[in-house]
Amino acid sequence: MTRDFLLGEAVKPSVHSYLQSISETLDAIVPRTKRDSLKLEMARSNVREVKREFRRINERLNLLEEQVKVLEENRGG
Repeated sequence: MTRDFLLGEAVKPSVHSYLQSISETLDAIVPRTKRDSLKLEMARSNVREVKREFRRINERLNLLEEQVKVLEENRGG
């Protein structure tokens, strides 16, 4: 794994991994003011919305891939 990283051949983390990392980072931040608390809550809310939208896009992608597969089977068969 280290060799792959050094050679630039490491597998890129998924979007879900990035979002999880962002969520964990936000949870580790301790707000010092009410304003900071509101900013953190807004950031957490935005991450939740991005996760929801990403899930919807993935579901749509899977559906479209299945449809393409069926069309290719019908075309070839």
